[in-house]
Amino acid sequence: MCNGCLDCENACYGLYGASRIIIKEIDGTYYPIVCQQCEDAPCKAICPTEAIKGKGVEEDKCIACGLCMIVCPFGAVTLEERKAQKCNQCEGREDGPACIKACSKRAISLVDVDKMKSKKQDEYLSKLAGVSKKPKSNSILNVLTSGTRCNKAYKDKE
Repeated sequence: MCNGCLDCENACYGLYGASRIIIKEIDGTYYPIVCQQCEDAPCKAICPTEAIKGKGVEEDKCIACGLCMIVCPFGAVTLEERKAQKCNQCEGREDGPACIKACSKRAISLVDVDKMKSKKQDEYLSKLAGVSKKPKSNSILNVLTSGTRCNKAYKDKE
């Protein structure tokens, strides 16, 4: 869990001269705000100079109009020194994103969407096949609660 040390912000600032990750505190809990690399990115769609390409911003094309910042649903695009800034996941760095490497609490990570999807599918299929990790109980309480749920569902349909 993030402790608000800002090591990730400082690591990003050290690389790019502006932090592309923002740590916000709400009621004593810290949350990272970072570009979610949207598939149909509104920041990319609205950019009049096509400065936003895939991950990151081509700073030489950016005119600092701020439209990308306005439409970002996460508030992850900022303007620094008259140029848009958004996370590019440290594209091209061999050891991965600097913010993740700098985080001593391991509060941030880069998620492989395909692996996550596969894991969720495997969990779902194991439940369907009845090989869920949670053992089934045949106790009288289980039978009673199952019967109660069935009766309630039947009455709700009437």
